[in-house]
Amino acid sequence: MTTFKLDKVHSGVNFSVKHMMVSKAKGEFQDFDVNVVGDINNPEGLQVTVNVDPASINTNNDDRDGHLRSGDFFDVENYNTIKIESTSIKKVSDDEFEMTADVTIKGVTNSETFAIEFNGTSKNPMDGSTVAGFDVEGKLNREKYGLTWNAALETGGVLVGKDVKLSANFEFVVE
Repeated sequence: MTTFKLDKVHSGVNFSVKHMMVSKAKGEFQDFDVNVVGDINNPEGLQVTVNVDPASINTNNDDRDGHLRSGDFFDVENYNTIKIESTSIKKVSDDEFEMTADVTIKGVTNSETFAIEFNGTSKNPMDGSTVAGFDVEGKLNREKYGLTWNAALETGGVLVGKDVKLSANFEFVVE
């Protein structure tokens, strides 16, 4: 059994969503934890749980961040965790995997699929520890989780797209 310790300094959870039909609003969640159980040599057998604090959202715009924390979106006063729990991991190629997971946002759970790239392991020259890295990509329809607020645009379309693209990278010290 491998012990995985998240290195938050070298990890991140980012997202982007269409803004006004012509560009993207980007941001990150600054407070998150990832728990991985299993054997690094058997990625298909890993159990992964990710907990994200939606109040830690940062889009570099205080007004927008406040709106995203409100009942129109994440309702952080009533829902303080976004949870992702793996249900299966399938090998796609030597370093690529597909993870199916239950995603819970605002008390609503849906099954979602994420692409995972295992970047391998390396020896840290500073302390001799072994580190492993993973990149994760996915797309969620925010409306399936009750994040339905929007505004119509005079030129047609809406202010906020429904599909949210997720991009995360995680580095772990492994033993």
